This record gives sequence, structure tokens and C-alpha cells, in this order.
Amino acid sequence: MFEVAKLAGVSHQTVSRVINNSPDVSDATRAKVQAAIKQLDYHPSNSARALASRRSRTIGLIAGGLRFFGPISAITSIETLARQHGLFMSVMMVHSASCTQDEFEDLCGTFNEQNVDAFIFLTPTDAMFEAACRTRVSQPRVFVTSTHGSLSVSEGLRLIRSHDHGKVSMVGIDQWGAMEEVVRLLGEYGHRRALYFAGPSEWRDAATRLDAWVKRSREKAISSVTVRCDTWDSSEAYGRMNHLLDSIGRSGGVLPTVVVAANDAMAVGVARALHEHGVRIPQDVSLVGFDDMPAMDNMYPPLTTVRPDFEQLGRAAMREALRLLGEGEGVALPESAHGVGLIPASVINRASLAPAAPRR
Repeated sequence: MFEVAKLAGVSHQTVSRVINNSPDVSDATRAKVQAAIKQLDYHPSNSARALASRRSRTIGLIAGGLRFFGPISAITSIETLARQHGLFMSVMMVHSASCTQDEFEDLCGTFNEQNVDAFIFLTPTDAMFEAACRTRVSQPRVFVTSTHGSLSVSEGLRLIRSHDHGKVSMVGIDQWGAMEEVVRLLGEYGHRRALYFAGPSEWRDAATRLDAWVKRSREKAISSVTVRCDTWDSSEAYGRMNHLLDSIGRSGGVLPTVVVAANDAMAVGVARALHEHGVRIPQDVSLVGFDDMPAMDNMYPPLTTVRPDFEQLGRAAMREALRLLGEGEGVALPESAHGVGLIPASVINRASLAPAAPRR
């Protein structure tokens, strides 16, 4: 740094201001310093800066659910915003369902060895959410999670030391609002008999979506039967829908007018089973998914689904981390529930949803 200062004809404090993007440097001086940095091929030492400031400028992120599009999109937004603020991301991944307390604490211990300034936890399952709440860390932490599960948000907060509550924030997708919009559309289209394919119970998204569906569908007098699945996979939904269609055929039962699936992969399996049984979408049975995964607009027919704003979710998580670090005011989220700031999700109405078919 002193060599850069000598070549540029400025003080080493001025070089430091340029490196740290301080506004208190003229454009001309900044250009001279940057030219000297380039000529000398100077690279600031992050380790030295961390020792001097007692800040590593690093965020530790522990993530589950990376088989799916949403968490990956959110992480991309988190990392992009972090770089814009001169922060580094260090990421570790865990198995969402089988994550143990010891494993989670080991990961946090590794991050503590890196002297991370804050944590962001993507906790899609109850196991991960509970482990993240129980883990003792002193840094600010932001949870990306759903409002409902076997462990409520308020119960999770009670697992965190009371004096750390001011360093905790939670953000998630407004799945209740999205499901309310789905049910409103179904009511307008005259649907009164529905199947709901629920995701694996240990996933907080699945629990939240199921709770929202049950309550909202009852409010609209939609008679609903829940099909509980152990996975999010299309193959399981396909098998279960096949079994139901065979049973309806043998017993002379009545088809539902609509099937709502807790994610798009399950909707794909349902669509295949309906097609193989000669049931037309949407002429005989309408179909709705959740997540607006890539290619859903190119299904036949294109799938009506819910589009969570995962990119905005990631940005909100990073802004909350910055706020807790005293580097920003965060962002006022439009909704919150159960202590979780909520990001909107919108219904994308495509050709798989139509007015209810006449009963036959």
C-alpha cells in the first residue's frame, strides 16, 4: 500500500479510501491511485484488513434444498448483493431432511474459524430450522424459511437465547397469500371438488401450503381430499394419481374438477397419469402447480402455477443481514406473519385451468 501511495503521490490513507470505495476521494485522485494499483499489480490482503477492522467481510451461508430451483435462485441474489457491498459469501450445503444438530453446529464452527460477520440459514425442513435455532452463535443470523411446520416460528425463537433476539431476522415467501389467490380463482371458475397433492410433511413449505389450502378451500366451500406424498417427486405423484384413477374407474366414482399440487414436479406426474387414462386437461380436470419451475410454460397444456419471487427473497435476506450488521436499513417488506417478513408470490394463470367441467 505504501508503494502504491508513493507511486501515485498520495498518502497511504488515501489509498485505503480508494480500496474501500470511500466517497471522500476526488475522481482525479481515485484515477491516479487505481492506475498505480494496476501498474504495481497490487492486491489488498483480506486477512490483514480483517485483523485491522476485526471484520472478515464474509457472510456464512448454510443451505438445504438445493435440488430445487428456488433456493439456487435465492442464493444467486444473495451473492450478487453481497458483492455489491464488498462482502464475500462462503457457502456450505447440507442434506435438508437428515441434517443433525451436531452437523449443523460443526458447520457453524467451521465458519467461526473463518471469523464470518453474519450467517444466513436456508432452512426448508423442520430438522434444519430447529438445528439453526438451537445452534449457539454470537453473530447476526437471517433465516430463510416458511411460516409453518412442526416447530412454529415462535417456538423456534424460544430456542434462541433471549439476548440474541435483536440479532435475528426471518424472511420467507407469502404462501398463504398465494394459496388464497389460487382458491379465489378456483371459486370463480366454479370448482367445488378438488384433490390436493401435499408435499413431504417434514418440509416447511409443504406444511405451510397444506395449512393454507385446507383453510382457504373450506372458506370457499370447496370439497377437498388430500393426497399425502412422501417426496416432491413427479414419479410418486404419478403413481398415486394412477391408483386413484383406477379406484374411481372400478367404483364408478366421480372425478374431481381440479387437482392442485404442492409443487410443479408433482403436477407433472399428475398430468402424465391423467393423460394415460384419457382424462383431458383442462376439459375434464383442471390442474394447478406451485413454484413456476422452468419449462412449466411449455407443458401441454401450459401449467397454471404460483410464481414465488425467489430473487427478491434472496435480496431481502441479504438486506436483513446488512441491517443487522449496521450497514443498511433493510427493506420494508409488504407483509409479515408469525415473525416472518414475507415476499409476494403471484399466480400465473395458464391453459391448464378452466371452468369446472360438468359433473358426469
